Amino acid sequence: MKRRAFLTKAGVGTVSTVAASTLAAPAIAQSQPAIQWRLASSFPKSTDILIGTSELIAKRVAEATDGKFQIRVHAGGELVPGLQVLDAVQNGTVQCGHTCGYYYVGKDPTFAFDTTVPFGPNARQQNAWYQYGGGQEVMRAFFKKHNIVQFPAGNTGAQMGGWYRKEIKSLEDFNGLKIRIAGITGQIMAKLGAAPTQIAGSDIYPALEKGTIDAVEFVGPYDDEKLGFFQVAKYYYYPGWWEGGPQVSLYVNQQEWEALPKSYQAILAAACAEGNGAMTARYDAENAKALKRLVAKGAVLRPYPRDLMEAAHKIAFELYEDIAKSNPDFKSVYDSWKPFLEEVQLWFRVAELPYDNFVQTAGRSK
Repeated sequence: MKRRAFLTKAGVGTVSTVAASTLAAPAIAQSQPAIQWRLASSFPKSTDILIGTSELIAKRVAEATDGKFQIRVHAGGELVPGLQVLDAVQNGTVQCGHTCGYYYVGKDPTFAFDTTVPFGPNARQQNAWYQYGGGQEVMRAFFKKHNIVQFPAGNTGAQMGGWYRKEIKSLEDFNGLKIRIAGITGQIMAKLGAAPTQIAGSDIYPALEKGTIDAVEFVGPYDDEKLGFFQVAKYYYYPGWWEGGPQVSLYVNQQEWEALPKSYQAILAAACAEGNGAMTARYDAENAKALKRLVAKGAVLRPYPRDLMEAAHKIAFELYEDIAKSNPDFKSVYDSWKPFLEEVQLWFRVAELPYDNFVQTAGRSK
């Protein structure tokens, strides 16, 4: 894809400015600097949609700059451990990273809003908040304090609730359960009686196989099948109430971002926007097929008990209110996030939910 086609598709600039840039494309390409970046991912190579989105972003940037701006993608653990990407970008070890904010709630729970919090927005609602509901403004202000410029660069859509060695029939079955879980959800799981732990994606299977953990959640059928969880834990629960629309972000070191030519900044931003939509589309296309295969291999689908989800919902919003009282950054984001979520869900209750409910059940009673 040539630079002019990419910029036109991505909507970068006006028609007149894009047209002018195409006329001078060779001169611009020659005058722009050659830049090479390294991207550290939090995800293993086996998760090809997650890593593939990083590669898509790098590919688009290279194509749109005639190869002048190159980004080399490294899977989790190749440059830095998967859960240390934020630190690597922040201190300049790498120029950018593809990761999830909720991995870093130990530093500040506000990071969770960059990905998702339990009972939060779905993928469309997350995009709406970030792009048109004030999310970008409050999140960019927060990340600036950490020497990072952040871009939404993927969303998995609603995830599954994880793999369990035993059935979860009621809230009581969570007592003492050792589960791999990320983000603020760990605090909620603890209040439900579980023993949460956070493990990087590449280390999950060995921990489950050895019995270090009793249950694990990761993404959904497509990735979970590749990682083989069904081989050691057959009960597959839904929905992932803590990940209704988890966003994956590109973190860019603030100084490296400011040193980029403006045209490169625009190209990188547009590439992230493409990756943001592409990830959701790929997961939507692949998850149904993978779910069928998993069931054929012996996975047993189970819904979470209602009492467990109701207890978790109550605990979650009590926790958010408590954190907001003592954490100004969390409060700043929460005060934007919560009212927007309540408003956008009103629309979804009127149109989206009734439509989805009908088309999913139409004709099944005949």
